[in-house]
Amino acid sequence: FEPLRRHSQSDAKPNVVSIGAAISACDKGGHWEKALHFLFQAKQTRLEWNAIICDAAISACQKAGEWQKALHLFSTMTHSKVEATAVTFNAAISACEKYGEWEK
Repeated sequence: FEPLRRHSQSDAKPNVVSIGAAISACDKGGHWEKALHFLFQAKQTRLEWNAIICDAAISACQKAGEWQKALHLFSTMTHSKVEATAVTFNAAISACEKYGEWEK
């Protein structure tokens, strides 16, 4: 996470690509809390969410067994007018199915 930390300390502003890369890295590395941090940091800096960064954050939560957070993020995403994709639905369904919460 050091390159992103240096990036955020410089005059350069984070963008959807850099935030998306950070969230994807968190997803792959099992750091769901950091993934959510970067996602909500994007919202605070007025970067518009897109399906790619939301999918990666939902996936990070799903892999960590945080099915409630995955569903909350799915709900927040749809309320933020981000169009869900097949990947979005699969990650949300998988989070519920994997932890016996498929009726949610």
